[in-house]
Amino acid sequence: QVQLVESGGGLVQAGGSLRLSCAASGNTFSIYAIGWYRQAPGKQRELVATISSGGSTSYADYAKGRFTISRDNAKNTAYLQMNSLKPEDTAVYYCRGTNYVLSSYIWGQGTQVTVSS
Repeated sequence: QVQLVESGGGLVQAGGSLRLSCAASGNTFSIYAIGWYRQAPGKQRELVATISSGGSTSYADYAKGRFTISRDNAKNTAYLQMNSLKPEDTAVYYCRGTNYVLSSYIWGQGTQVTVSS
């Protein structure tokens, strides 16, 4: 069973950058589609970006042009590069791995991102 662990969150000023990592245990990471989600206080969890097992990407409108999702299967890790951060990007960021073969998914524990104005 793959487990996911996020890291890279922290406090950054508006306009700054952070790179989040989603590290997977096990040896089947490459078959998982990875999604980054975020949840701000009092709000529902929302999708930020996805990357398929083949490397195809998609983004929420607010993330286009500022965020980049990528993966390195050799390192069993997915990334979310976030640039030009805004205070409204403040949230807990989660990665989710989806195994379409088994119709199952797993969540990481989340990492806090705080953007100060």
